[in-house]
Amino acid sequence: MAERPEDLNLPNAVVTRIIKEALPEGVNISKEARSAISRAASVFVLYATSCANNFAMKGKRKTLSAGDVLTAMEEMEFQRFLPPLREALEAYKKGQKGKKEASELKRKDKEKKSDVEDNERSREEENEEEEEERMEEEQKEGDNDEDEEDMAN
Repeated sequence: MAERPEDLNLPNAVVTRIIKEALPEGVNISKEARSAISRAASVFVLYATSCANNFAMKGKRKTLSAGDVLTAMEEMEFQRFLPPLREALEAYKKGQKGKKEASELKRKDKEKKSDVEDNERSREEENEEEEEERMEEEQKEGDNDEDEEDMAN
């Protein structure tokens, strides 16, 4: 848990960006208004989290789920936010699924590439060994030829 109440506030940069995106072009907001909105947003998040936690505890769970948050929003009488929240949740799930699939493809490609490189290395090593054997045989043949010449002389 936070040591100071200020630790529970949302980051000012995030709140400022959200405010700017929500307001029409050219509309400014005072520092006090930004601070008030930031505190209100923090209180809302804490309240929603507390309500969602109550639903998790009723379910004898320690982890909050998206369903707990949606149920908490209903309980808090914020039903009008449920459709956009569900859409955002679906978009998040699709994004996570896409990331997971991309990661899996990347891992498989890496494995294939590693297998191909291993096969190439094996072929190169075999070729090198064959070349060494051939050179040794040629060397032996050359030595035998010299021995035969020495015997003939």
